[in-house]
Amino acid sequence: MIEKEKESDKASSGLPEMPNLPPMPLSANMSNEASTAIDYPEGHRAGFVNIVGSPNVGKSTLMNKLVGENISIINKKAQTTRHRIMGIVNQPDWQIVYSDTPGVLDPAYKLQEGMMKFVKTALQDADILILVTDVYEYGIAHEATFEKIAKMEIPVFILINKVDLEGQDVAMERAEYWKRRMPNAHVAPISALHNFNVDTLLESIVEKLPLAAPFFPKDELTDKPMRFFVSEIVREKILTHYKQEIPYSCEVVVEEFIDEPTIFKIRAEIRVARESQKYIVVGAGGRMIKRVGTDSRKELESFLGKKVFLDLYVRVDKDWRNDEGKLKRFGYFD
Repeated sequence: MIEKEKESDKASSGLPEMPNLPPMPLSANMSNEASTAIDYPEGHRAGFVNIVGSPNVGKSTLMNKLVGENISIINKKAQTTRHRIMGIVNQPDWQIVYSDTPGVLDPAYKLQEGMMKFVKTALQDADILILVTDVYEYGIAHEATFEKIAKMEIPVFILINKVDLEGQDVAMERAEYWKRRMPNAHVAPISALHNFNVDTLLESIVEKLPLAAPFFPKDELTDKPMRFFVSEIVREKILTHYKQEIPYSCEVVVEEFIDEPTIFKIRAEIRVARESQKYIVVGAGGRMIKRVGTDSRKELESFLGKKVFLDLYVRVDKDWRNDEGKLKRFGYFD
């Protein structure tokens, strides 16, 4: 299926008014030892700030706000993020390497095991950890992960997201709950969607960064190649347009990415686990795959800043979610 026509209209909507919530201070009693084992410009700070939490609590929304770019795809469905995605923010005297991670869970198949490996790695290499929860959650979806976080000696921020959906009393009650569970953590209510308390968070993170040289060149935004973001944009449209198990049974593989002077020519395959899923993804008369292709192409043109010629195919790749060899090729295992 090749999408040729260009559509330029883009829907927009207003944001609901935020409740009158006072910011909760994020600076408290945590300390960060400056590293002397590496050479760094005098006073320069740099570190890995890794974001973890349950599925669908707003980790990716927060990541995008902190980075200032749409690095991670966002969808109302749970388990949207499958990979560890880095977003790099630079100022002359500091560099923050943020990491968005998959939602923590008890793995049910090999794909989810690979997703949880990204979380475990993020816990291991973090200089600062952000645990995102929301106003509806007590605990997180994988208690063993919380137990590891509670024992960590690095700065930990527990952020209670979506406070715009409940009253101030609920937000403060959740804050007290998390303070009891992890007394040494900084706890604060936020709304990642509406940027409430996010600026205060950034200031506190910079204060706690270790003294270090930059880990990446100052002009880099992410560690991922362009093909990765193409596949993520297509996958987000699959999450939007299909229900039940279909989005979780699909993987998008970019087979061809050609950058010509006036156009990007992209060929991508949507891999599904079963033959019956292929017919659902294609849809009657090809209508569903055409809709996915049109929406993907429009967003890709905005993202890439140039016309896109998108060629989408659907292929059955039986039980790919439990095949470690295939998952390695898709980037879920080393």
